[in-house]
Amino acid sequence: MPYCRNLGDGLWEVRSDVTDGKIGRVIFCVTKGRMALLHAFIKKTQKTPPQDLKLALKRMKEVL
Repeated sequence: MPYCRNLGDGLWEVRSDVTDGKIGRVIFCVTKGRMALLHAFIKKTQKTPPQDLKLALKRMKEVL
């Protein structure tokens, strides 16, 4: 899987290996030529949890 992927609706996800074999995720958007980090979490399932996407979308609306 790529380290960075498009989640749709202007959201992007970047993944990073953290300790104990866990994988951290940061959801971000790009606005006015800048990257805005919206939400970070440790991913425990294959699919990105809907509540994490919802929170990132809410925060994206605040920074746009």
